[in-house]
Amino acid sequence: MAASVVDAGYLNEIDKARRKLRALISSKNCAPIMLRLAWHDAGTYDSATKTGGPNGSIKNEEEYRHSSNSGLKFALDLCEEVKGKHPKVSYADLYQLAGVVAVEVTGGPSIDFIPGRKDSDESPKEGRLPDANQGALHLRDVFYRMGLSDKDIVALSGGHTLGRAHPERSGFEGPWTKEPLKFDSSYFVELLKENSEGLLRLPTDKVLVEDPVFRPFVELYAKDEEAFFRDYAASHKKLSELGFTPSSSTTSKLVPNNATILAHSAVGVAVAAAVVLCSYFYEVHRRVK
Repeated sequence: MAASVVDAGYLNEIDKARRKLRALISSKNCAPIMLRLAWHDAGTYDSATKTGGPNGSIKNEEEYRHSSNSGLKFALDLCEEVKGKHPKVSYADLYQLAGVVAVEVTGGPSIDFIPGRKDSDESPKEGRLPDANQGALHLRDVFYRMGLSDKDIVALSGGHTLGRAHPERSGFEGPWTKEPLKFDSSYFVELLKENSEGLLRLPTDKVLVEDPVFRPFVELYAKDEEAFFRDYAASHKKLSELGFTPSSSTTSKLVPNNATILAHSAVGVAVAAAVVLCSYFYEVHRRVK
């Protein structure tokens, strides 16, 4: 399929879709599954073959019926409510936008989102997503295949701060944190505890504290939520843009030029100066009286 033409009209549709997603995710408390949808559409990318990735192919029945995508039909159907109102927005953009909004409305960091992804009708074969029963070698095989790093592995794992596992979907049950609808660094705090009663720890969670390269990131994020938010936002953006190169024209439409920024700054300084002067003359006038 052809890539979306990212003109002013398309950007306006993206903005409207974002507002619809905010309302939908907030009202349905469905942030965790929307984030999972975005990850699973993007997480099939293979940097060697340039296949898979955030291209909307998870909407294909062949793909959403993969065992690793169990339960995601619910999220796909929710997204159709937004797609129906904004048909110009590609599925690839819509699913990634839903993941960005899911993080933001639950208290997480703002994630830079650039639209223009191309939809695909071709689905990758099953087996490209992480297997929660595996260890460090498997995690690295999967994430390195996508072109991601050890830091990305740990930062993105922090997304488990949202949601819970369902036995009918994954064979596991329970939340990772005490507040599964709040995006924060508590996932890492709980990982470092010897025992977190009632909370889930998958084999792929445990390995983050056992592996000597992963553990320092866990310790950093547990004590410094700002560092986690910063790194998570960067890693999420990378994941959401695997195989996607935004055009320079799209980027320029989203980022104001230096002249605009300077002009806005000059106006701000002028307004501040006017307020100070007015206050000064008012005080002088009051004393004279």
